[in-house]
Amino acid sequence: MKATDLPGALWRKSSRSGDNFNCVEIARSGSVVGIRDSKDPDGDILAVSPAAFRRFVGGLRSEQIG
Repeated sequence: MKATDLPGALWRKSSRSGDNFNCVEIARSGSVVGIRDSKDPDGDILAVSPAAFRRFVGGLRSEQIG
C-alpha cells in the first residue's frame, strides 16, 4: 500500500522523536492505521487495524522500550 492510498491522512511522528530523521510516522484513516518511514513519505506503508496498533504500542510500553 502507498501513502497516497490514504487520502487526507494527517501523518505525525512521536513527540519523543525530536529532530531525529530515523522515525516512523502514523496516520489514522477510516478503519486503518498507516505506518510509514518518515524518510520516504511517498513510499510503501503498513496498514493495520486500530486494535492491532493498540496491541503493538501496548507491547512496546510493557517492554519499556525507548
